[in-house]
Amino acid sequence: MAGATAPKRQDTRKFFENLSGAGKSIAVLTSGGDAQGMNAAVRAVVRMGIYVGAKVYFIHEGYQGMVDGGDNIKEAKWESVSSMLQVGGTVIGSARCKDFRTHEGRLKAAHNLVQRDITNLCVIGGDGSLTGANLFREEWSSLLDELLQQGLIDEEAAQRNSELHIVGMVGSIDNDFCGTDMTIGTDSALHRIIEVVDAIMTTAQSHQRTFVLEVMGRHCGYLALVSALACGADWVFIPEMPPEDGWEDNMCQKLSENRADKKRLNIIIVAEGAIDRHNKQITPDYIKDLVVRCLGFDTRVTILGHVQRGGTPSAFDRILASRMGVEAVLALLEASANTPACVVSLVGNQAVRLPLMECVQMTQEVQKAMDEKKFEEAVRLRGRSFENNLSTYRLLSCRKADSELPNSSFNVAVMNVGAPAAGMNAAVRSAVRVGITEGHKMFAVNDGFEGFYKGQIKEIKWGDVGGWTGQGGSLLGTKRTLPGKHLDKIAEQMRIHNINALLVIGGFETCDRIKQSASGTKRRVFIIETMGGYCGYLATVGGLAAGADTVYIYEEPFDIRDLQANVEHLTEKMKTSIQRGLVLRNENCNENFTTDFIYQLYSEEGRGVFDCRKNILGHMQQGGAPSPFDRNFGTKVAAKAIQWITRTLKESYKGGRVFANSEETACLLGMRRRAMVFQPVAQLRDETDFVHRIPKEQWWLKLRPLMKILAKYKTSYDVSDSGQLEHVSRIRPKDSNTSTAI
Repeated sequence: MAGATAPKRQDTRKFFENLSGAGKSIAVLTSGGDAQGMNAAVRAVVRMGIYVGAKVYFIHEGYQGMVDGGDNIKEAKWESVSSMLQVGGTVIGSARCKDFRTHEGRLKAAHNLVQRDITNLCVIGGDGSLTGANLFREEWSSLLDELLQQGLIDEEAAQRNSELHIVGMVGSIDNDFCGTDMTIGTDSALHRIIEVVDAIMTTAQSHQRTFVLEVMGRHCGYLALVSALACGADWVFIPEMPPEDGWEDNMCQKLSENRADKKRLNIIIVAEGAIDRHNKQITPDYIKDLVVRCLGFDTRVTILGHVQRGGTPSAFDRILASRMGVEAVLALLEASANTPACVVSLVGNQAVRLPLMECVQMTQEVQKAMDEKKFEEAVRLRGRSFENNLSTYRLLSCRKADSELPNSSFNVAVMNVGAPAAGMNAAVRSAVRVGITEGHKMFAVNDGFEGFYKGQIKEIKWGDVGGWTGQGGSLLGTKRTLPGKHLDKIAEQMRIHNINALLVIGGFETCDRIKQSASGTKRRVFIIETMGGYCGYLATVGGLAAGADTVYIYEEPFDIRDLQANVEHLTEKMKTSIQRGLVLRNENCNENFTTDFIYQLYSEEGRGVFDCRKNILGHMQQGGAPSPFDRNFGTKVAAKAIQWITRTLKESYKGGRVFANSEETACLLGMRRRAMVFQPVAQLRDETDFVHRIPKEQWWLKLRPLMKILAKYKTSYDVSDSGQLEHVSRIRPKDSNTSTAI
């Protein structure tokens, strides 16, 4: 893999070229409720399977199609999955199947698979679908014996198909499966919810209304909890943590206090499975009647229903599903008779494999804990991500009276620097409110370092950041001015305002995610220029999410021969039934091969086969409302940062003064592999390319080969991080000072 300064690790890397699918058949099916992103997973399985030389089959209509056989089981071609990446739902169909629950149904399914020599099964669905697949695998040998005795297959067929390998991917908008941070479809469902909430907030503010929103989640409150975090809801009801007795009075008091603080609207979010401590269901209508009766507020109910399942999958879900699909094929190729059925999961930013039944059993334990009213245990079993969401929501939602706040003499300032990025305001809101809860006096710095040295600093209160979560850009104001020339003036301002700690939100460059889809009746290639400075992250993950044919970035140098090869590859592709091509170019990837140059080259070389269009996205990538992920991520990292600041201030406080001389007192908070890490800024010097303002090593470069494979390029793919079947962690170490879950 070409990289700017990537170290060579030939002796430790393992490449998937050693894994051949020749002579193997893989079938992919979607089962249970549909979820956005399922098509991206199907596409990845089909293309990766074909890429390694295996035959790949669609099983239409889930397990029902496997039982019925016939035309429901069809061989898939490379072109079969073209233009399905951006389509919601599942194009191969999904059905709940009673027949597969019977022995006779599974016997028919086994016969249909053996007839096609299919011994590798990729199942995309919920825990019920995956449990059914595992049972099928456990019965496989006895099913073959039965088919042999009935004369439906011969000895040779039984021998050829003696092992059935199963790999699962969880497609569920509820994010209700233990062992993975996110399931396919959850992020898209959050997009639908937040779109509705943002729209409702405008009308609610106009009329000073209270809105009660019911979201999906019969057994899991993830959607309700995260959407409450992402929109700053006044109250949330989830099945894992029912409210304490007397919640009705507490909720009405909080709503009343918010109105007294001149907040013109109230948002209450209810998971459809919400219950009280006595297992009685809490419905939106009950909440509405309560608010009207006790407070007299104009209150409306909105039930989102299946809107949450619909629409185009988000960029996150497309990338997640694509990575999982590729990992699933690798797992099938590496499976042996002793390998248990596994599920591909996401932990941090890594795809991992976990034993399917361990995850299923833990998922079932959550429901058991809830049934037994062990609610704290249910939250713990949901995993670190869920637990963290809940603790952050509690921190931000419970405004304490001044007399109840801890006694802190520290002043903490918050500022934005660099380019504006969606999610900055959510981070500022979180930092201010958590800081106040910790007892600090919080200050806001306007217009970055320029505002700092000019003295644009003022105290900021709890109510000042109300409604900031969903706002785009930077409400504090931000500029690219560096502090170098004005350090003396900044130090003087810190002395004047007695600032003990500073939280800086920003960086070299920070951009929102790109969303670009292109389709048409003619054969057409779109050339798109993305932002990112010298960092190719936006272009790469945007290309993976949109199914790009080629992505040009600074970190992977290219020359005219590469450009020519790319044009020829795309020309051959467009001579088939494929109608669309997509080429992304990072703005600073090469000073000579500009977007215009690439556009003209493709236009000339593709003459008679396809025509070209170009688009420079520019600053629209920084605009608009922040996504649910950005709101949630900004909220949680800012909360973590303020807690770290509180802890560090206490440790550094001696004799009435703060002594912050060690390098551990100036840290950058960010994600490394599976955890959030506080890393001393001093240590980052050796890891940073300051000329181009990018890290020397970038984890996402490992996604580049994956994108090329799915675009039908021959390439090497480092699978050193794959292949290790891990186990579900039940007992977790406490967060250290430097590392924490998000």
